[in-house]
Amino acid sequence: MQVEDFAAQVLPASTPGLSEGVASAPPGSLFVLAAEGGFAVPPCRFELLFGRGKGEVHVAVGTHDPYVSRLHGVLRCDGREWWLRNEGRLPIYLPGDVMVLAGHELPLEPGYTPMFIDTPANHSYLVEAYVVGAPGCEGDAVPTLKTRQPEDVYELDEDERLVLVVLAQRYLRRERHPQPVSWKQVAEDLNRVCEGRDSAWTPRAAAQVVGAVRERLAGGRSPVYGLRREGGAGVPGGPAGNVVNHHLIRALLRNTTLMPADLCLLEDRGGAAATEAAGTDA
Repeated sequence: MQVEDFAAQVLPASTPGLSEGVASAPPGSLFVLAAEGGFAVPPCRFELLFGRGKGEVHVAVGTHDPYVSRLHGVLRCDGREWWLRNEGRLPIYLPGDVMVLAGHELPLEPGYTPMFIDTPANHSYLVEAYVVGAPGCEGDAVPTLKTRQPEDVYELDEDERLVLVVLAQRYLRRERHPQPVSWKQVAEDLNRVCEGRDSAWTPRAAAQVVGAVRERLAGGRSPVYGLRREGGAGVPGGPAGNVVNHHLIRALLRNTTLMPADLCLLEDRGGAAATEAAGTDA
């Protein structure tokens, strides 16, 4: 496809996550997606804006959250490559614990890059970016996922990944102000997608799986803060209750151990898990 055949366009909120790839587009094209929709643009001199100021930016993020700046970030193309610049107050996090501070910028690699804005109120906003690579390096619909290197992600076994995807489904679906679903809902969803399993999932069994992952990451060589109910990885006065699971999910999302594409695990096993049940007693 030629550049002149691909026009800048709005992406509806129903657009699937970008981690699996994007529609056919010229090399160098940029796709950006958040919970309320997104925008796609061919490679040209262009500034794509995202932030809280709906109507003032191309991609709205955290429209009702005062911690998110009205203009939080700019994705700028000089005609050859795309650069991310943070124009907001809060850092923008990329995989591998890369943190783009206010006023700083860095180039985007071809492929998929998830970006996160974490607020002091424990809300986390996902902004997905995808730069189409050159032919021979990356197909138009098959991402290279350069940001997801094996040494960066945490190892999870099959059960751990499935339980965590169910627990984190609101984050993976880019819902507003996501929180972990309740243990009761986790068990119900697991039993729905694991129909025929020898033993049924219970809230306690699901909590034990997640607790084991939290403990492993909190006590590893590079401990993750905030994953223990008391002390947050050994620090007195750490978080308690449901907050620890929120911290766990954010850590897994930041380094792309969990990605929106992982929701296919729920669909492949007999239907998508429910998302409407309330509860934050995880």
